[in-house]
Amino acid sequence: MARRRITPADGRAAVEAWAVTAHPDRRTTATAVRHLLEELADRAPGNSVEVRVPPFGVTQCVEGPSHTRGTPPNVVEVDPATWLGLAVGRESWDSALAGGRIAASGVRADLSEHLPLMRLTGHSGA
Repeated sequence: MARRRITPADGRAAVEAWAVTAHPDRRTTATAVRHLLEELADRAPGNSVEVRVPPFGVTQCVEGPSHTRGTPPNVVEVDPATWLGLAVGRESWDSALAGGRIAASGVRADLSEHLPLMRLTGHSGA
């Protein structure tokens, strides 16, 4: 299990605040991104894929061959808004990938089976 730095309650609150705010502040966005990266690492433990959401966070996840030095063979990089949309089910992996909002390399870099990580309650989803 991944070591949590953000409590589930604080993380969920940040994600919920992000979801209902047209222009969420940097702290809310950062907390929401980091919480959902922690959730991914918890649900898909391993270190064969590195997920990067600059400038807020990075995690390793998914079982399989690990790397120890240099750039890992399986990398996913995505902007914060796209990551949050994927993680809460507002956007599909395929549409974000087709739209060029995900940079994914390596045979294990498809995270679609692990997403969404959280469903928002009481929101229209738009």
